[in-house]
Amino acid sequence: MTGPVRIREATDGDWPAIHPIFRAVVDAGETYTYPAGLTSDEARALWMEPPPGRTVVAVDGDRVLGAAKAGPNRPGRGSHVATASFMVDPAAQGRGVGRALGEHVVGWARAAGYRAVQFNAVVETNTGAVALWRSLGFRVVGTVPGAFAHPEHGYVGLHVMHLDLTAG
Repeated sequence: MTGPVRIREATDGDWPAIHPIFRAVVDAGETYTYPAGLTSDEARALWMEPPPGRTVVAVDGDRVLGAAKAGPNRPGRGSHVATASFMVDPAAQGRGVGRALGEHVVGWARAAGYRAVQFNAVVETNTGAVALWRSLGFRVVGTVPGAFAHPEHGYVGLHVMHLDLTAG
């Protein structure tokens, strides 16, 4: 990276830069349950979050380094809890992009009045993500054993991670 990571709202014009990141992450098969080989339109429908959700990108100058989508975890009586998903360009991993996106989403959820943020499916072997989310105050509230078919480790658990935004 040449400068600080900046987080901004994603636009329709960002999709051509987001899609290769989406493809690389999903096709690796290590962190998302999305099927490999989705078309650009199918992937876009999954990633570009409509209101009341939102999608943001992490950029260095004009280069998209990663993206996050966030919004209510559930409709109606569950809409006071946010959820989010994150993807970082494999070439930009280890440079603080995920942390910048995570901090941004937590700040947004707090400012938007959500009472918590819940991640529904963090692959337990994704130790970098688990450590990042723990460092931001998330805790594992449960693990669904064998719920993810990892290409290297076989069937591994999916953590449900939670951050209480009402605590002091």
